[in-house]
Amino acid sequence: MAEYKFKIGGKDYAVTIDSVEGGKASVTVNGAAYEVEIEKGAPAAAPSVPAAAGTTAPAPVQDAPKAAAPSSAGTKVVTPMPGVIIEVSVREGQAVKAGEKVAVLEAMKMENEISAPTDGTVTAIHVQNGASVPC
Repeated sequence: MAEYKFKIGGKDYAVTIDSVEGGKASVTVNGAAYEVEIEKGAPAAAPSVPAAAGTTAPAPVQDAPKAAAPSSAGTKVVTPMPGVIIEVSVREGQAVKAGEKVAVLEAMKMENEISAPTDGTVTAIHVQNGASVPC
């Protein structure tokens, strides 16, 4: 387990890399657990030397469920604001239509439906109920 502290855009992030297997890693960012994919060319294992506090690096977090577009490229579903996922309304392999609810985000004490931007099939879900997500 490797622990890091990042400052991104003036905000502090405590990141723990719990495990790395193949092209996926289990990480915890500010107390929220995420499964992330490691891009090709990235190291397969966590570095052995922790990064210094204040290091600027991209947050290793997928924002929300993904829905694949009819093309093989896929379309990422993103949230319009930071908040907490209180419902994931789809499952992997499920066909969705543009505008169909895929998740519910609670932000500023309000529930916001997150909709599929295009018709497609859900290929992966990268959040779970209770996960904090940035926008």
